[in-house]
Amino acid sequence: MRTLIIHNVDSGFGSDAVFEFERSLVHEGDECTLRVVADGFVPAEVCADAESFDVVVVSGGDGTVAALLYALRGRHVRTCVFPSGTANLLFANIGNAPEPAAIARACRVGTVADLDLGEIAWTDADGNGHSRGFSLMAGSGYDAEIMMAAVPNKQAMGEAAYFLAALSDTTPAVVTFTIECDGKTYERDGIACLVADNAMIQGDIEIVPGCVMDDGLLDVIVLETSDSTQLLRPMLAGLLDRGGKGIGRPHIESFSGADIRVSASQPIPMQVDGDVVAGEVTGYEAHVLRGVVPIIVDPMSPYAKGKTQPPLFGGTDELAFPRP
Repeated sequence: MRTLIIHNVDSGFGSDAVFEFERSLVHEGDECTLRVVADGFVPAEVCADAESFDVVVVSGGDGTVAALLYALRGRHVRTCVFPSGTANLLFANIGNAPEPAAIARACRVGTVADLDLGEIAWTDADGNGHSRGFSLMAGSGYDAEIMMAAVPNKQAMGEAAYFLAALSDTTPAVVTFTIECDGKTYERDGIACLVADNAMIQGDIEIVPGCVMDDGLLDVIVLETSDSTQLLRPMLAGLLDRGGKGIGRPHIESFSGADIRVSASQPIPMQVDGDVVAGEVTGYEAHVLRGVVPIIVDPMSPYAKGKTQPPLFGGTDELAFPRP
């Protein structure tokens, strides 16, 4: 078994769990290449030879992982997401067992699910075009302000930095968003407009119900409020009804589609999978890239959907997984 591990040492708290994973993964006769990168690396360069490996492991925070998955899109390389960041929301959405030894076993078994990515494009204030892939959420407005304000405290406070940032500005700007979603047009006032490939956040709370990575759709999410403290209502609803099918989500409206265009009434900040882009934008386009990454899943994952197969690479012990 030939494995490539790409690990961002600047992600998260500097955990050495990825090395524990590597020790569980590699057996006699295997070959494992570890590439250590830091913030600012070029994804296309570090995974240029990905096809020469049986499995590629992407290790870091959600921004790192999304950038690498986007570079690997459409290349039919079995890819394992390893959680080494602050929030690790993509890993939580995939739903694999989190122990390093369990992730190693999943790599040796080799079961995959073909999952979607999102792609977002925008024009900066100088007229230059940009595009990036995302695996969680991207968008403009208050959410990007939170991401920007959380940066100085992430290393020390972890996920709590986001909550502190959210409380620092209780009256964010209200913007008029014009949204085109698969040919239908909507106009809404709110503090943020996001596009999501999946929308489960901390605490297993689904911002909108049924947002998954294998349906060929993105969800547009509008926070329709003028006061950030009003977002406590949907958060409380999320704690009481994590799937969002009973109580719903006050102050949140959503639409689903494969091709989306959003314009804002004024320049606002934008983030992609938690990374704030330079400058401000007045709009963006997003579309889904359907089934472009074969992600390794284990029986804990909802994306496994009962798939069973003999281990591709052997050297695995039988483990008892509880049924999802």
